[in-house]
Amino acid sequence: MAVFTPVSLDQAHAFLAAYDLGQVRELAPIAEGVENTNYRLETTAGRFVLTLFEGRTDAASLPFCLGLTAHLAARGFPCPTPMPDRAGGWLGRLNDRATAVIEWKAGAWLRDPTEADQAAAGAVLAQLHLAAVDYAGRRVNPVGPAAWRRLADRCAAGASGQDRVLLDQAEDGLKRLDDPFTDDLPVGAVHADFFPDNVLFQDGAVSGVIDFYFGCTGPLAYDLAIALSAWGFDAEGRAIPSALAAFQRGYETVRPLTSAERAALPRLGEAAALRFTLTRLHDRIFHDPSKLVTPKDPSVFLRRLDHWRALEAV
Repeated sequence: MAVFTPVSLDQAHAFLAAYDLGQVRELAPIAEGVENTNYRLETTAGRFVLTLFEGRTDAASLPFCLGLTAHLAARGFPCPTPMPDRAGGWLGRLNDRATAVIEWKAGAWLRDPTEADQAAAGAVLAQLHLAAVDYAGRRVNPVGPAAWRRLADRCAAGASGQDRVLLDQAEDGLKRLDDPFTDDLPVGAVHADFFPDNVLFQDGAVSGVIDFYFGCTGPLAYDLAIALSAWGFDAEGRAIPSALAAFQRGYETVRPLTSAERAALPRLGEAAALRFTLTRLHDRIFHDPSKLVTPKDPSVFLRRLDHWRALEAV
Protein backbone atom coordinates (compact mmCIF):
# COMPACT_ATOMS: atom_id res chain seq x y z
CA MET A 1 0.00 0.00 0.00
CA ALA A 2 1.08 3.57 -0.63
CA VAL A 3 -0.09 7.10 -1.38
CA PHE A 4 0.36 8.49 -4.89
CA THR A 5 -2.86 10.52 -5.26
CA PRO A 6 -3.86 12.97 -2.49
CA VAL A 7 -7.45 12.83 -1.25
CA SER A 8 -8.96 15.48 1.01
CA LEU A 9 -11.56 14.85 3.65
CA ASP A 10 -14.11 16.80 1.59
CA GLN A 11 -13.35 14.72 -1.50
CA ALA A 12 -13.79 11.50 0.47
CA HIS A 13 -17.07 12.78 1.90
CA ALA A 14 -18.37 13.59 -1.60
CA PHE A 15 -17.30 10.19 -2.94
CA LEU A 16 -19.03 8.34 -0.09
CA ALA A 17 -22.32 10.09 -0.82
CA ALA A 18 -22.99 7.14 -3.16
CA TYR A 19 -22.61 4.62 -0.28
CA ASP A 20 -24.52 3.74 2.84
CA LEU A 21 -21.44 3.86 5.03
CA GLY A 22 -22.25 6.79 7.31
CA GLN A 23 -20.38 10.05 7.69
CA VAL A 24 -16.62 10.42 7.34
CA ARG A 25 -14.83 10.86 10.65
CA GLU A 26 -11.19 10.44 9.68
CA LEU A 27 -9.04 9.81 6.61
CA ALA A 28 -5.43 8.74 7.14
CA PRO A 29 -2.86 7.75 4.48
CA ILE A 30 -1.37 4.26 4.55
CA ALA A 31 2.25 4.59 3.46
CA GLU A 32 3.34 0.94 3.07
CA GLY A 33 3.60 -0.70 -0.33
CA VAL A 34 4.33 0.44 -3.86
CA GLU A 35 1.26 -0.03 -6.07
CA ASN A 36 -1.97 1.83 -5.25
CA THR A 37 -3.08 4.76 -3.08
CA ASN A 38 -4.67 3.65 0.19
CA TYR A 39 -6.28 5.49 3.06
CA ARG A 40 -7.65 4.23 6.33
CA LEU A 41 -11.22 5.47 6.32
CA GLU A 42 -13.18 5.93 9.55
CA THR A 43 -16.90 6.56 9.25
CA THR A 44 -19.83 6.44 11.64
CA ALA A 45 -20.47 2.93 10.26
CA GLY A 46 -16.98 1.55 10.95
CA ARG A 47 -13.48 1.33 9.51
CA PHE A 48 -12.64 0.70 5.85
CA VAL A 49 -9.84 1.06 3.30
CA LEU A 50 -10.31 3.62 0.52
CA THR A 51 -8.23 2.46 -2.46
CA LEU A 52 -7.45 4.50 -5.56
CA PHE A 53 -5.99 2.30 -8.28
CA GLU A 54 -2.85 3.64 -9.93
CA GLY A 55 -1.11 3.03 -13.25
CA ARG A 56 0.02 -0.59 -12.94
CA THR A 57 -3.48 -1.77 -12.02
CA ASP A 58 -5.62 -2.24 -15.11
CA ALA A 59 -9.11 -0.96 -14.27
CA ALA A 60 -10.62 -3.62 -16.53
CA SER A 61 -9.15 -6.29 -14.23
CA LEU A 62 -10.72 -4.94 -11.05
CA PRO A 63 -14.02 -6.85 -11.36
CA PHE A 64 -11.94 -10.06 -11.34
CA CYS A 65 -9.94 -9.00 -8.27
CA LEU A 66 -12.86 -7.63 -6.28
CA GLY A 67 -15.04 -10.53 -7.38
CA LEU A 68 -12.41 -12.97 -6.14
CA THR A 69 -12.30 -11.37 -2.69
CA ALA A 70 -16.09 -11.32 -2.51
CA HIS A 71 -16.19 -14.99 -3.58
CA LEU A 72 -13.61 -15.99 -0.96
CA ALA A 73 -15.17 -13.93 1.84
CA ALA A 74 -18.56 -15.52 1.14
CA ARG A 75 -16.92 -18.90 1.76
CA GLY A 76 -15.52 -17.85 5.10
CA PHE A 77 -11.99 -17.10 3.92
CA PRO A 78 -10.40 -14.25 5.94
CA CYS A 79 -10.18 -11.59 3.26
CA PRO A 80 -11.90 -8.19 3.08
CA THR A 81 -15.26 -7.82 1.39
CA PRO A 82 -15.59 -4.99 -1.16
CA MET A 83 -18.32 -2.54 -0.16
CA PRO A 84 -21.05 -1.96 -2.78
CA ASP A 85 -22.48 1.46 -3.47
CA ARG A 86 -26.24 2.00 -3.52
CA ALA A 87 -26.39 0.80 -7.13
CA GLY A 88 -24.62 -2.44 -6.20
CA GLY A 89 -21.30 -1.58 -7.86
CA TRP A 90 -17.87 -1.97 -6.30
CA LEU A 91 -16.10 0.77 -8.27
CA GLY A 92 -16.38 4.53 -8.56
CA ARG A 93 -14.13 7.40 -9.69
CA LEU A 94 -12.23 9.71 -7.38
CA ASN A 95 -9.56 12.17 -8.54
CA ASP A 96 -9.60 10.49 -11.95
CA ARG A 97 -8.80 7.08 -10.47
CA ALA A 98 -10.90 3.94 -10.27
CA THR A 99 -11.73 3.70 -6.57
CA ALA A 100 -13.16 1.11 -4.19
CA VAL A 101 -14.08 0.93 -0.53
CA ILE A 102 -12.94 -2.30 1.13
CA GLU A 103 -13.70 -3.80 4.51
CA TRP A 104 -10.95 -3.22 7.08
CA LYS A 105 -9.42 -6.40 8.48
CA ALA A 106 -8.00 -6.27 11.99
CA GLY A 107 -4.50 -7.49 12.71
CA ALA A 108 -0.92 -6.71 11.76
CA TRP A 109 1.66 -8.32 9.53
CA LEU A 110 4.61 -10.05 11.14
CA ARG A 111 8.15 -8.72 10.70
CA ASP A 112 9.67 -11.83 12.29
CA PRO A 113 7.31 -14.81 11.83
CA THR A 114 8.03 -18.02 13.72
CA GLU A 115 7.99 -21.43 12.06
CA ALA A 116 4.45 -21.87 13.41
CA ASP A 117 3.45 -18.58 11.76
CA GLN A 118 5.08 -19.71 8.51
CA ALA A 119 3.12 -22.96 8.60
CA ALA A 120 -0.12 -21.11 9.38
CA ALA A 121 0.43 -18.76 6.43
CA GLY A 122 1.17 -21.69 4.12
CA ALA A 123 -2.04 -23.43 5.21
CA VAL A 124 -4.06 -20.26 4.55
CA LEU A 125 -2.64 -19.97 1.03
CA ALA A 126 -3.73 -23.55 0.33
CA GLN A 127 -7.18 -22.74 1.77
CA LEU A 128 -7.37 -19.80 -0.63
CA HIS A 129 -6.64 -22.08 -3.58
CA LEU A 130 -9.30 -24.57 -2.53
CA ALA A 131 -11.92 -21.90 -1.77
CA ALA A 132 -11.34 -20.29 -5.18
CA VAL A 133 -11.60 -23.54 -7.16
CA ASP A 134 -15.12 -22.70 -8.38
CA TYR A 135 -14.51 -18.99 -8.99
CA ALA A 136 -15.64 -18.35 -12.56
CA GLY A 137 -13.56 -15.25 -13.23
CA ARG A 138 -10.50 -15.42 -15.47
CA ARG A 139 -7.56 -13.01 -15.80
CA VAL A 140 -4.26 -13.38 -17.61
CA ASN A 141 -1.27 -12.80 -15.33
CA PRO A 142 -0.53 -9.05 -15.70
CA VAL A 143 3.12 -9.57 -14.71
CA GLY A 144 3.90 -12.69 -16.71
CA PRO A 145 6.81 -13.34 -19.09
CA ALA A 146 5.68 -10.79 -21.71
CA ALA A 147 5.57 -8.10 -19.02
CA TRP A 148 9.04 -9.11 -17.78
CA ARG A 149 10.41 -8.42 -21.24
CA ARG A 150 8.71 -5.00 -21.38
CA LEU A 151 9.97 -4.10 -17.92
CA ALA A 152 13.54 -5.06 -18.81
CA ASP A 153 13.39 -3.00 -22.01
CA ARG A 154 12.11 0.03 -20.14
CA CYS A 155 14.72 -0.37 -17.40
CA ALA A 156 17.43 -0.42 -20.08
CA ALA A 157 16.50 3.15 -20.98
CA GLY A 158 17.25 4.45 -17.47
CA ALA A 159 19.59 1.97 -15.78
CA SER A 160 23.10 2.99 -14.79
CA GLY A 161 25.70 1.95 -12.24
CA GLN A 162 24.51 -0.85 -9.94
CA ASP A 163 21.08 -0.85 -11.57
CA ARG A 164 22.73 -1.67 -14.91
CA VAL A 165 24.58 -4.58 -13.30
CA LEU A 166 21.33 -5.91 -11.85
CA LEU A 167 19.58 -5.53 -15.19
CA ASP A 168 22.31 -7.48 -16.98
CA GLN A 169 21.91 -10.31 -14.47
CA ALA A 170 18.14 -10.23 -14.88
CA GLU A 171 18.59 -10.42 -18.65
CA ASP A 172 20.58 -13.62 -18.16
CA GLY A 173 17.66 -14.97 -16.15
CA LEU A 174 15.19 -14.06 -18.87
CA LYS A 175 17.22 -15.95 -21.46
CA ARG A 176 17.53 -18.96 -19.19
CA LEU A 177 13.85 -19.17 -18.21
CA ASP A 178 12.07 -18.18 -21.43
CA ASP A 179 8.45 -19.14 -20.60
CA PRO A 180 8.43 -21.15 -17.35
CA PHE A 181 4.67 -21.83 -17.47
CA THR A 182 4.52 -24.50 -20.14
CA ASP A 183 3.86 -27.49 -17.86
CA ASP A 184 0.37 -28.94 -17.45
CA LEU A 185 -0.04 -28.00 -13.78
CA PRO A 186 -3.21 -27.39 -11.73
CA VAL A 187 -4.48 -23.89 -12.49
CA GLY A 188 -6.92 -21.60 -10.74
CA ALA A 189 -7.35 -18.17 -9.19
CA VAL A 190 -4.16 -17.12 -7.37
CA HIS A 191 -3.18 -14.21 -5.15
CA ALA A 192 0.21 -13.69 -6.86
CA ASP A 193 1.48 -11.31 -4.13
CA PHE A 194 1.26 -13.42 -0.97
CA PHE A 195 3.94 -11.52 0.94
CA PRO A 196 4.10 -11.19 4.74
CA ASP A 197 2.77 -7.62 4.57
CA ASN A 198 -0.38 -8.91 2.86
CA VAL A 199 -1.11 -11.47 5.58
CA LEU A 200 -2.42 -10.13 8.89
CA PHE A 201 -2.17 -11.96 12.20
CA GLN A 202 -4.12 -11.44 15.40
CA ASP A 203 -3.94 -13.51 18.60
CA GLY A 204 -1.53 -15.95 16.97
CA ALA A 205 -3.67 -16.76 13.93
CA VAL A 206 -4.14 -15.36 10.43
CA SER A 207 -6.88 -12.72 10.63
CA GLY A 208 -6.80 -11.39 7.09
CA VAL A 209 -5.30 -11.71 3.61
CA ILE A 210 -5.33 -8.42 1.70
CA ASP A 211 -4.27 -6.79 -1.58
CA PHE A 212 -5.52 -9.13 -4.31
CA TYR A 213 -4.81 -6.69 -7.15
CA PHE A 214 -2.19 -8.90 -8.80
CA GLY A 215 -4.66 -11.77 -8.56
CA CYS A 216 -5.02 -13.73 -11.76
CA THR A 217 -5.53 -17.18 -13.23
CA GLY A 218 -2.37 -19.25 -13.10
CA PRO A 219 -0.56 -22.32 -11.79
CA LEU A 220 -1.28 -22.82 -8.10
CA ALA A 221 2.32 -23.94 -7.63
CA TYR A 222 3.55 -20.58 -8.97
CA ASP A 223 1.53 -18.83 -6.26
CA LEU A 224 3.24 -21.10 -3.74
CA ALA A 225 6.64 -20.32 -5.29
CA ILE A 226 5.98 -16.58 -4.94
CA ALA A 227 5.00 -17.07 -1.32
CA LEU A 228 8.03 -19.22 -0.56
CA SER A 229 10.25 -16.57 -2.17
CA ALA A 230 8.61 -13.94 0.03
CA TRP A 231 8.52 -15.79 3.37
CA GLY A 232 11.53 -18.09 3.22
CA PHE A 233 14.47 -15.68 2.85
CA ASP A 234 16.16 -13.13 5.09
CA ALA A 235 16.49 -9.40 4.50
CA GLU A 236 19.63 -9.97 2.40
CA GLY A 237 17.97 -12.55 0.14
CA ARG A 238 19.53 -15.63 1.76
CA ALA A 239 17.41 -18.76 2.10
CA ILE A 240 16.13 -19.77 5.53
CA PRO A 241 15.65 -23.55 5.12
CA SER A 242 13.50 -23.93 8.24
CA ALA A 243 11.14 -21.18 7.10
CA LEU A 244 10.85 -22.61 3.58
CA ALA A 245 10.13 -26.06 4.99
CA ALA A 246 7.56 -24.77 7.50
CA PHE A 247 5.64 -22.75 4.94
CA GLN A 248 5.50 -25.60 2.42
CA ARG A 249 4.61 -28.07 5.14
CA GLY A 250 1.71 -25.87 6.21
CA TYR A 251 0.53 -25.59 2.62
CA GLU A 252 0.67 -29.33 2.00
CA THR A 253 -1.26 -30.17 5.16
CA VAL A 254 -4.23 -28.60 3.35
CA ARG A 255 -3.42 -29.20 -0.31
CA PRO A 256 -0.65 -31.72 -1.13
CA LEU A 257 1.34 -30.92 -4.26
CA THR A 258 1.27 -33.23 -7.25
CA SER A 259 4.56 -34.80 -8.30
CA ALA A 260 4.61 -32.50 -11.35
CA GLU A 261 4.13 -29.42 -9.16
CA ARG A 262 6.89 -30.51 -6.81
CA ALA A 263 9.27 -31.02 -9.75
CA ALA A 264 8.36 -27.62 -11.23
CA LEU A 265 8.68 -25.67 -7.97
CA PRO A 266 12.38 -24.67 -8.29
CA ARG A 267 11.83 -23.29 -11.80
CA LEU A 268 8.70 -21.47 -10.66
CA GLY A 269 10.65 -20.07 -7.70
CA GLU A 270 13.25 -18.76 -10.12
CA ALA A 271 10.44 -17.16 -12.14
CA ALA A 272 9.05 -15.52 -9.00
CA ALA A 273 12.46 -14.15 -8.05
CA LEU A 274 12.96 -12.74 -11.53
CA ARG A 275 9.49 -11.19 -11.64
CA PHE A 276 10.00 -9.24 -8.40
CA THR A 277 13.56 -8.28 -9.30
CA LEU A 278 12.31 -6.62 -12.48
CA THR A 279 9.33 -4.82 -10.95
CA ARG A 280 11.41 -3.53 -8.05
CA LEU A 281 14.24 -2.48 -10.36
CA HIS A 282 11.78 -0.62 -12.58
CA ASP A 283 10.21 1.13 -9.59
CA ARG A 284 13.60 2.20 -8.25
CA ILE A 285 14.88 3.54 -11.57
CA PHE A 286 11.69 5.51 -12.25
CA HIS A 287 10.89 6.49 -8.67
CA ASP A 288 9.17 9.85 -8.19
CA PRO A 289 10.58 11.25 -4.92
CA SER A 290 7.51 13.46 -4.48
CA LYS A 291 5.34 10.40 -3.86
CA LEU A 292 4.78 8.98 -0.38
CA VAL A 293 6.34 5.61 -1.19
CA THR A 294 9.73 3.98 -0.63
CA PRO A 295 11.11 1.78 -3.46
CA LYS A 296 12.14 -1.72 -2.42
CA ASP A 297 15.60 -3.15 -3.07
CA PRO A 298 15.60 -5.40 -6.18
CA SER A 299 18.95 -7.02 -5.40
CA VAL A 300 17.59 -9.11 -2.53
CA PHE A 301 15.22 -10.84 -4.92
CA LEU A 302 17.88 -11.37 -7.53
CA ARG A 303 19.90 -13.28 -4.91
CA ARG A 304 17.04 -15.75 -4.53
CA LEU A 305 17.77 -17.00 -8.05
CA ASP A 306 20.86 -18.82 -6.77
CA HIS A 307 18.82 -20.82 -4.27
CA TRP A 308 16.19 -21.88 -6.79
CA ARG A 309 18.76 -22.70 -9.48
CA ALA A 310 20.67 -24.89 -7.05
CA LEU A 311 17.49 -26.86 -6.38
CA GLU A 312 16.87 -27.27 -10.11
CA ALA A 313 20.29 -28.85 -10.45
CA VAL A 314 19.54 -31.51 -7.82
